[in-house]
Amino acid sequence: MKSANAPKALLDLLNKAIARELQVSIQYMWQHVLSKECAAKDELKKIAITEMKHAEVIAERLAYLGGTPTTKPDPIFVGETLKEMLEKNKKDEEGAIALYKKTVAAAQKAGDGATRRLFEQILSDEEEHHDTFTGLLEEI
Repeated sequence: MKSANAPKALLDLLNKAIARELQVSIQYMWQHVLSKECAAKDELKKIAITEMKHAEVIAERLAYLGGTPTTKPDPIFVGETLKEMLEKNKKDEEGAIALYKKTVAAAQKAGDGATRRLFEQILSDEEEHHDTFTGLLEEI
């Protein structure tokens, strides 16, 4: 069942979120695969899986609202050194936090409580990821 009441601006934000989640899930997984044994290796894999789950639930919500989920990720950055990877990942999480706060506000304005609650939960995860990458950077 599709809902036709979602504003285009909200649908666009959900698609931006999907592109971002696809990007980082691939990015973090490749960083995990290419990393030498270190404290970050397992964290990268764990976060990559969480990000893919985010992409899935956002795509399901977008489809329910009548949109078509994108299959194109934002540009992927693997990096050469662990420090370079973690700095980029931290910055990507900062971008996600800003995007998801905007999405929460747009969903609230549209009267879409389900999308607002979904993005509040995902926002909490992204803040945790940011904290993880910040902590790993401090250990380098």
